[in-house]
Amino acid sequence: MLLSLFSSVTLLVGGVAAHSEPKTPAEVERLRALQAAAYHCAPEVAQFTSDRQKGWGQQLLYGVGTQLPGYADLFAPSKDGSDPEDEIMMACSPVPHQTKIQNNTCVLAPEVTEGPYYHTVGHPIRQNIAELQNGLLTFLDIGVIDVETCRPLPNVLVDIWHANATGHYAGHPLPRPGLENEQPQVGGKRAGLLSAFPRTNFEETWLRGAWVTDANGVAKFTTIFPGYYTGRAVHVHTKVFTDWSVLPNGSFVAGRLAHTGQFFFEDDITGEVADKMHPYTQNPIAQTRGRTRNWRDSLNIFEDSHGPEGQYNPIFDLHFLGGVLNQGLVGFITMGINVSASYDNFWKG
Repeated sequence: MLLSLFSSVTLLVGGVAAHSEPKTPAEVERLRALQAAAYHCAPEVAQFTSDRQKGWGQQLLYGVGTQLPGYADLFAPSKDGSDPEDEIMMACSPVPHQTKIQNNTCVLAPEVTEGPYYHTVGHPIRQNIAELQNGLLTFLDIGVIDVETCRPLPNVLVDIWHANATGHYAGHPLPRPGLENEQPQVGGKRAGLLSAFPRTNFEETWLRGAWVTDANGVAKFTTIFPGYYTGRAVHVHTKVFTDWSVLPNGSFVAGRLAHTGQFFFEDDITGEVADKMHPYTQNPIAQTRGRTRNWRDSLNIFEDSHGPEGQYNPIFDLHFLGGVLNQGLVGFITMGINVSASYDNFWKG
C-alpha cells in the first residue's frame, strides 16, 4: 500500500452545527470565510508537516529511540529493513510549493460528537497512553495551528481517547444489565449501534491522556492502533483546550474548549491490522458483525468529518516505523483551530 508523504491536515474550525450543512446566508458566508482562512495557511501547513516528518525520519535513520516516556519494554520492534516510502520521508527534500491546501491535505470540518465514552475528569496528562494494553505500536504526531495567524499553536492541551484492540473503552467493560444480547439498531440516526456501555470502573485510564503542544505546536503520543466496536469505524477522539488546571494526581480540570473532533484511518491499513493481527482478531464481534468500514460509520460521523461538500480528509497519514507493518506506525495529522472560539462539552450520540 502506498503511504502518502504529506499528512492529512485537519482544519477544524467550530461553530458549524454537527451533522448539518450551512442553511442561512449568514452561515454560508461564515463557512466561506473559515475556508478562506484555512486556504491562506497552505504554505505554512506544508512546511509544518514536512519538518515534523523529517524529524521522525531522522530518528529512524540514525537509530535514535522513538519511544516516548514510559513502558518502553512493551515496544521493542527490530529493524530488519526500510520502506522506500519512508526513505523518502527521511530525505531533506524541499517542501513542494502549494498555493492552496489541496483536498487530500486539508480538512475544514464541523465539530463532531465526543461520544458517550469521554470522562470529564481523570484523563492523565501524559504522552504514553498505552499502559499495559496489547496491540500494534502506533505513534500519533498531532500538530495544531491557529487559522487566524497560520502559525503553530504552542501550549494548548490535546486530549485523546480511543478503544482498545478488542473494542472496549477504559472504564466501560460491559453492557447494561439485560442488554447482553442486544442487537444493533435498525434504521434511524443510530442505525448499526448498540446502547452505550455504562462506566462501572472508575480506576481505569488506559488509552486516555492529554499532552500540551510544544513550541512547535505539536503533541506526540505513544499508543496502540485502535480497535473497533459495533457500528463505528476505527477512530480516535480528540478535544483541544486552551485553558486547563493541573490536579495533584496528574490529571486536569478542563477550562476553555476550542475543539471536539474525531480522526480516522485508511480502511486498507485498518484491515491489515484489525482483521489479521493478534489481539485484534480476538474482538468478540470479529466473526459475527465484524468491522465497520469508514463509509458505513454510524451517525454519519465519518461523512460529516469531510465537511459539507465532502471534499476534505480527516484521516491520519501513516508511515511504517520499520520495514514491515508489524513493527509499528507513525501517523501525522494537523488540526487548525480558531483560538477565539469556545464551546461547551457536549454529547450527541
